[in-house]
Amino acid sequence: MPTALVTGAGRGIGLATARAFLKEGWKVLALDKQFGAEIAGERVDYDLTDLAGIARLAARLGTIDTLVNNAGVLYCEPYDAIPEAHAAEIITVNLRAPVALIEALAPQMRKRKSGRIVNVGSVAAFTGHPDLWYGATKAALLNITKSYASHLGRDGVLVNAVAPGPTLTPMYEQLPQSRKDGVMRSVHAGRACTPEEVAQAILFLASTTATFVHGSNLVIDGGYIVH
Repeated sequence: MPTALVTGAGRGIGLATARAFLKEGWKVLALDKQFGAEIAGERVDYDLTDLAGIARLAARLGTIDTLVNNAGVLYCEPYDAIPEAHAAEIITVNLRAPVALIEALAPQMRKRKSGRIVNVGSVAAFTGHPDLWYGATKAALLNITKSYASHLGRDGVLVNAVAPGPTLTPMYEQLPQSRKDGVMRSVHAGRACTPEEVAQAILFLASTTATFVHGSNLVIDGGYIVH
């Protein structure tokens, strides 16, 4: 039975992804710092702002076949009023923690000549974004995906990303209605994506169907960035 580690699995895309892997017969390690009533998989309580402990955490978790770097932070704050603590948290959770997890888990994957890494980016990576550090970290995460694809590909480790558009998650729901309305005017599908639709894309990248997909970014946005 293959094992997937899904970060940010307490809600939204992470929870839907954990469920999707479980439905396909995977063992799921669901990592989050705070869980709601619903838990899919084996609960791993961990705060990803603790970068120093990630290597120890990885050693404790054992064999991981697929790493899904999904956890993310967004604050709805204007450019000139972003607290330093919030900027630091976004950079740590959205960018540095995924790198730390890849560094911690890549050696075992390289040794086996097998493994999948899926980074959850965002269409925020492709344009200027109202949430400065969120957009910047998502853009950097896509570049990191390409960098690790180049670095790990020869050892049989496939590294890809997904870039969801507006998705019905707690993160999306915190946006002001005016921003939601503006986003919806640019989505050809006329609706927001569901977490389950993103989860299916992640599951595809971890599956045997995607054995020749590497260094790619799968956009799931209903035509949002076509504009």
